[in-house]
Amino acid sequence: MLSQTFSLSAVLQLTFISALRGDKWTYNGSEGEHHWPKHFPYCGGTFQSPIDISSGLLRFDPTLRPIEVQNYNLSPIEQLTLGNNGHSMQISLPSKMFISNLRHRYSAAQLHFHWGSSGQPTGSEHTVNRKQYAAEMHVVHYNSDKYPNISMAVDKSDGLAVLGVLIEVGEFNPAFEHFLKFISGIKYRDQKVQLPGFNIRALLPTRLDEYYRYDGSLTTPPCYPSVLWTIFRDHVTVSQKQFLGLATALYASYPQESAHTPLHSNFRKPQLVDSRVVLVSFKEGLLVPILVISILGFVLIVSLICCLLKQNRSATEQNKSKGVAYDIGDRDEYGSRV
Repeated sequence: MLSQTFSLSAVLQLTFISALRGDKWTYNGSEGEHHWPKHFPYCGGTFQSPIDISSGLLRFDPTLRPIEVQNYNLSPIEQLTLGNNGHSMQISLPSKMFISNLRHRYSAAQLHFHWGSSGQPTGSEHTVNRKQYAAEMHVVHYNSDKYPNISMAVDKSDGLAVLGVLIEVGEFNPAFEHFLKFISGIKYRDQKVQLPGFNIRALLPTRLDEYYRYDGSLTTPPCYPSVLWTIFRDHVTVSQKQFLGLATALYASYPQESAHTPLHSNFRKPQLVDSRVVLVSFKEGLLVPILVISILGFVLIVSLICCLLKQNRSATEQNKSKGVAYDIGDRDEYGSRV
């Protein structure tokens, strides 16, 4: 127990030192995700996110109720901050927004996006049976029953709850226009603009009763394993023009830098699942993998039986051929020896 406490203390100390030094990180290159664990030890640990949500991991949980969000419909009088932090586009959210039907009250802090590029529009962090979507939105909440703010909650095991929304290119989405029309004001890193409040609920799928649930981590450094993930089964769509507006408008660099780095493909690759299972709130679709496994098992059993019968028949024929060595004349019409 003492060694575990020491290890946890050491990891926290290293992470804190990295934060003080302002260690840089990116998604590619010399500071890309393969190098994150060097300065952010949790990134090389367990219970990391995102993951590939494969059929074999799913387990139906009848206690999972539809997600209930409160105060998501914000008045235009309320001002939100839209910013470019060099890693993503982020919108600040008021703490009066919250998820009401989890074990604790989880109040909203911010939402942000991960996306692909104009040449490769596959940028979601979570994948479903290896299918990667064009983008993904994360609505981040913190446990306000136990912690005063997200900074205090971010490294706690029950600190965060994130709603994940998968995004595909398809029909035009009017809800996204509430912030995309301001995106030119945050072209470079650390730039921010104010935008009127709007109905955040409109950014989520229509159905909030079907989702995947698992324990994981932040998908960016310091990668604390502190997130209760809810990934909605249904995706939302944005138009091709809207997606390109997001994928081509921003830079990860400061305005004064001579070489500007485009901000795109800002997603972490799927992590090891380890011993985790993914709970699901729905039954539909779970029968398919079960049926496939059952059919394959049946085919295998039938094949084994056929092989055994074939071997048995071959052995019988060999025994018969040995019996033919006796002269036919030595037997009567009934086949008895004479």
